[in-house]
Amino acid sequence: MVSTNLHMNIIRKIVIGANPKDAMAYTVGMRVGRSFVSAILEEREHPGRYNVYLEDEDEGITMLWKTVLGASVLVEYDCNFDESDS
Repeated sequence: MVSTNLHMNIIRKIVIGANPKDAMAYTVGMRVGRSFVSAILEEREHPGRYNVYLEDEDEGITMLWKTVLGASVLVEYDCNFDESDS
């Protein structure tokens, strides 16, 4: 189970590295072997520390895959606009 001690903004993508063109990016839904990135969360107690979680499709298990700390990170939030709000 994913910890609830995290910010509420939904992160869609993080880009890790000083130059986004040469950086590594992780996006929710990205395939990693037989798993996919299920969540990217920033820890509330440690701002700037991001945890990337995978979900195994066959097993239905969610696991911590990577922790990013002390790196240049560009965060892209999920801005899901509802057309009826216009």
